[in-house]
Amino acid sequence: MATWTKDVFSSNVASVGYDDETNELIVTWQKGKNRVSIYSGVDEETAQALAKAPSVGQMLNMEIKPNYPHRYAG
Repeated sequence: MATWTKDVFSSNVASVGYDDETNELIVTWQKGKNRVSIYSGVDEETAQALAKAPSVGQMLNMEIKPNYPHRYAG
């Protein structure tokens, strides 16, 4: 599914991935029933910035969640 995946240092997020065929950001959460979130229409540059962000959670909350459609995988 993902073109690339990177483990991140975050209390809530385990990894960030990207599928360049569908332009989807894939976020795997540390805990929870719905462990994988998919955000549509994200460009790869934004996905890479999230994977390298000093605070993955802060960037998710401020730049990703308000701006891109979301669904849970599965």
